[in-house]
Amino acid sequence: MAHHDHTNCSAKRVAATQSLDELDFDRGIWSAAMNNELDRLHKLITKGHLHDRDSCGYTALHYAARNGHHEACRLLLARGLGPNEVTHGGVTALHRAAMMGHHTILQLLLEHDGNALQQDSDGRTALHRAAEGGHRECCQLLVRLHPALRHIEDVRQRKPIDLVRDNRNDADELRRLLSPA
Repeated sequence: MAHHDHTNCSAKRVAATQSLDELDFDRGIWSAAMNNELDRLHKLITKGHLHDRDSCGYTALHYAARNGHHEACRLLLARGLGPNEVTHGGVTALHRAAMMGHHTILQLLLEHDGNALQQDSDGRTALHRAAEGGHRECCQLLVRLHPALRHIEDVRQRKPIDLVRDNRNDADELRRLLSPA
């Protein structure tokens, strides 16, 4: 019988604890916005945390927009958090809402002077993100308000129309909408 002393095992102990960043996030305004905890959000804003950013530069508005929390977005905007705040990668709350297909959030952000022409570090606008996700209502809203968005290329020279996936039932309809006229 072979002797096994496990000296060659590469198993590592896995800690069942949260990192400091995770604890900060859970206690921070970002978690309250992400989970639509309006009472907690009010308290954190009152304590001066409105403009706090996480380690990647996301604000509470980025999290509320990504998760489709209309009331949290309204509260954050009303208290002065701007829709054009960018992360380290140039992402705005508009990018996040468009990526997830939250057209009512997108409309709200645009009503608060959100810059639909803002490009992230990949050169993508909110329309690129909406097209990539196949979110027709977001695409319609953005094209109606800013037709020039259809012509903007990302860093890989792709227009929003180039990001529409072929396996979508409405791919042809989306391409017609996004076609540079």
